[in-house]
Amino acid sequence: MNFLEERIASDGIIKPGDILKIDNFLNHQIDIGIIRQIAVELKQRFSGVEVNKVLTIEASGIAIATMLGNLYDVPVVFAKKSETANSTDSKYVSQAFSFTHKKMNHVFVSKPYLHPTDRVLIVDDFLADGQAVRALIDLVHQAGGKVAGIGIAVEKGQQKGGRQLREEGYHLESIAIIDEMDWETQTIRFREQKARED
Repeated sequence: MNFLEERIASDGIIKPGDILKIDNFLNHQIDIGIIRQIAVELKQRFSGVEVNKVLTIEASGIAIATMLGNLYDVPVVFAKKSETANSTDSKYVSQAFSFTHKKMNHVFVSKPYLHPTDRVLIVDDFLADGQAVRALIDLVHQAGGKVAGIGIAVEKGQQKGGRQLREEGYHLESIAIIDEMDWETQTIRFREQKARED
């Protein structure tokens, strides 16, 4: 098992309905050490790929994206889910159904922050059906930019999102891919991934 799989196995709590709670280190309380490891691993997996912007969606992907943006020394943009008083009128808008919250979110990025010259690395904490990632891809395409890759901390491999994105030709890297989990026994089976040649 890699570092993230080990941490999920030790600290993760499985809830009915294929819900994995890892909020003690990733999406409520943030363990900076593990976030740093995730960012370093993702940068290694996208070695040789030109990236000039990192894009995520609020809120749980922001920590990973920020650490990764620091490693690349590029701006980090996060798509917002709600309007604020200082939101600009000019924005790219898409929709994403939240697996966790069971609702449709309108997500947006103000137009000054995405450009046709951008080669964007999309980052998020979880990938299930892929709705959030697809909304981010749509925002990049609306701006005329290019998706350089998709970096995910935890992919739910038993759901369709990752498979479909790979079949469509996107360079998708997930550090931990869960193929099966059982809330009654609290057991998780991770997909074996090929060892990387650095």
